[in-house]
Amino acid sequence: MKRFSAAYLLILFLVVSIPPLQAQDVSITIDPETPVLDVGDEVQLKGKAVNPDGTVLSEDLRFFSRSRDALQIGRSGIMKALKPGTHRFTALFVTDDNSRVMQDFEATVNYPPIESITLTNLPEQIYAQTSVHLETEVVDQAGLVRERADLTYSVANDRATVDAHGLLQVHEPGTFQLTVRSEDVEYSKTINALENPVQRVEIQNDVTEARTGDVLRVDAVALNENGDPVEDAPIEYSFIARPDDTLGQEAEGQIADDGRFVANLPGYFTLIATSGGHEARQSVRINQRNVQQRLELVGHALVDDVHTSDLWVWEGVDGRDYAITGTWGANGDTYFWDVTDPANMMPIDTVTVDARTVNDVKISEDGTLAVITREGASDRKNGIVIMDVTNPKEVQVISEFTEDLTGGVHNAFIYEDHVYAVNNGRKYDVINIEDPANPYTVSQFELDSPNRAIHDVWIEDGIAYSSNWSDGIVMADVGSTPEAATPEGHELGLGSPSNPVKLGQYTYPSGWNHAAFPFKSESTGDFYVIAGDEAFPNGINVENQPTVPAGWIHFVKFDGWDNPEEVARYQIPEAGTHNMWVDGDKLYVAYYNAGLRVIDISGELMGNLYDQGREIAHYTTTHHEGVVPNAAMAWGPQPYKGHIFVSDWNSGLWAFRLVSE
Repeated sequence: MKRFSAAYLLILFLVVSIPPLQAQDVSITIDPETPVLDVGDEVQLKGKAVNPDGTVLSEDLRFFSRSRDALQIGRSGIMKALKPGTHRFTALFVTDDNSRVMQDFEATVNYPPIESITLTNLPEQIYAQTSVHLETEVVDQAGLVRERADLTYSVANDRATVDAHGLLQVHEPGTFQLTVRSEDVEYSKTINALENPVQRVEIQNDVTEARTGDVLRVDAVALNENGDPVEDAPIEYSFIARPDDTLGQEAEGQIADDGRFVANLPGYFTLIATSGGHEARQSVRINQRNVQQRLELVGHALVDDVHTSDLWVWEGVDGRDYAITGTWGANGDTYFWDVTDPANMMPIDTVTVDARTVNDVKISEDGTLAVITREGASDRKNGIVIMDVTNPKEVQVISEFTEDLTGGVHNAFIYEDHVYAVNNGRKYDVINIEDPANPYTVSQFELDSPNRAIHDVWIEDGIAYSSNWSDGIVMADVGSTPEAATPEGHELGLGSPSNPVKLGQYTYPSGWNHAAFPFKSESTGDFYVIAGDEAFPNGINVENQPTVPAGWIHFVKFDGWDNPEEVARYQIPEAGTHNMWVDGDKLYVAYYNAGLRVIDISGELMGNLYDQGREIAHYTTTHHEGVVPNAAMAWGPQPYKGHIFVSDWNSGLWAFRLVSE
């Protein structure tokens, strides 16, 4: 059943009555064209959208920072410089046909003079015949840490040498002076190298065979002449690879400073541990991981007139299986499907609300309520819509909630009678829906960073995992339960829906954090939060051509909320990620233009899982009659009752199952 508002019909009339201006005919100019600022400076950006003959079409542009932690840009176009460097930002104009014209520009933020240099990793005592990769912290006069500063190193005598990249090698015992310089600042330290007590090195790991992707620990120990361990003796690790074939050698693996080794390709590997001129070697055989299966297409429900957004699959109160999907940049439609037979998925109802995009769709745990998000409402109230889905063939709108949600709700999550709604891209509001006809806000969660932004939130066992772009992933206790999969020693019950309590945070340089999913490894007990990227360096939906996103999946291991470490990735060249789901030891990723991907995440994780043969299966979700023909844009995956359901931006709803080859 379709429901059309009067405002919607008016907009539809205007759109079909006025000849649209095509996006490819429009260009953007800005003033200043190439802003140059000092840290802390502000500048007012002004822009114009012009057609080919120079006629100004609009001065109503929006600006977005591509480096939110370095450039802060408000809705009024005021740019503030936060960090030095050359940073990209984007100007956006929406044409009459609702196409987006996006053009990238660059701003230069000058580097302040350097204030200080500090060596951060020199050991308390250093032995002859050892080496150290020097790590420095360079701070400028604005109090900012200078990344990739231009450094020079020198040593006063021949007892040690240091190369241009900061590798210090100590050749003999005695005193020498080490100096590090940058610009007009230098740091010097007198070092007394000791006689090296190490007489031999032993490898105490007896593992001789493993698979690609398995993490081995070399477990080397340096011993003195009495056979006692020299606890502070540095040990360096390396390996030699002999591949199984002669078809051209690839990068076979990597070994970490702490002796963890992982191989990407099968073959014979010699693991080497060195200390004080002594070394030990261990030979291991690495076999192919052999986890590959096949994704069998079970069913496909083509949506060829509008873009499809997110999905949710659930068991209805009548025992049948249903799915809900949203739409993007269209008429505010939400589709309901009977997917009891995934080979014959049937549309059963449509609800239309005042919006251009229904980006996110969620179903309550008991299968009775749906919450959808609205963006682009004609009255700009946006917000969420709560619906009764007890009978998915006759869905009933219960209420709309728009209080303080006028900027648009992009994503939402239902958890224990509350909706966590991402509000205006800045925070998430916690909305009580115990009485779905009378929802009300009980709290809000927002960071205090200068250019804060948020895209998504996911709740498991009372812990909210939000995706905050340049602020990374953020964990907050909103009523944690004893079942919560958390780092060891985490105190439970710190927060509630009315009082979210921040637990931890992890940021990474790209600032592309778009999605987050927690999991505790069934095989190791390690706790991870998976962070997914989203980026469109080439634009999105440009002239209705295939979109080529960027980014990858980050595996962040937590030994405590204050000790995150990014240990692995899953990265497909020339493709970008969207939403994901973990079930057991499998990760399901809607990898946009690379389609659906299923990855083995069992065991300890290290390196690029894509290179290690951990990909179990993939399917490129293209269709020749899609909104953009023959172009995959997998949006959201959900494993459910032995099948994997996927929504694709260009082609609708898909259903697969994993089968052995």
